[in-house]
Amino acid sequence: MKISIVVPAFNEEKLLAATLRSIQNAAKSFTTLAWETELVVCDNNSTDQTANIASAAGAQVVFEPINQIARARNTGASAATGDWLIFVDADSHPTAELFADVAEQIKTGRCMAGGCIIRMDERHFFADRLTSVWNWISRIRKWSAGSFIFCRTDAFREIGGFNLELFASEEIDLSSRLKKLAKKRGEQIVILHRHPMLTSGRKMRLYSRTEYFHFFRKALFSPRTTVKSREACIPWYDGRR
Repeated sequence: MKISIVVPAFNEEKLLAATLRSIQNAAKSFTTLAWETELVVCDNNSTDQTANIASAAGAQVVFEPINQIARARNTGASAATGDWLIFVDADSHPTAELFADVAEQIKTGRCMAGGCIIRMDERHFFADRLTSVWNWISRIRKWSAGSFIFCRTDAFREIGGFNLELFASEEIDLSSRLKKLAKKRGEQIVILHRHPMLTSGRKMRLYSRTEYFHFFRKALFSPRTTVKSREACIPWYDGRR
């Protein structure tokens, strides 16, 4: 068994090194099973030291010139050689316990893909409540948060990976297509909940309530148009770090 861990990264020199250390420590849950692992970082056209930091950490570094989260994940996955893919965002920190839960799902032979609930590394009134709502929806709908997705490589390739038309909500779209394939094959999508993924709450500091209001207003009234526009998805693409 081989596990490929894919990290999309755009100008992440501040947080990437800590994320890669977390991943490497967590991956011991796989190596204790005598499973092989590889770490692939997709440098999504960074202008800082992202690529050098990833290379120094021992990751395989691939380059994607077009700034888009879906495209960066797909480019990273295209270089992966594992039986399973795990996507981890560059500002998130998986634990050995979370990876052990993933291994247990893989060993059942019934799981096609999944994710986990999340927890922010900073307390914030709005973010805490939004996270709680998301975690509830995630478990009910079997939608994986973008910061942590795992799936069989063959299933990912069969459905064509992440949708390149989308600049946001690409993880929901992927989850929906994986659910259809899993139903067809009689397999399962799981959302792990015993060990939440710790992810950065920096966007709550970097963007104002007004900016979020404008984004959610657009997303509410024109959801498909909004998520297909890089310019509309400011919190993901304007480069604040």
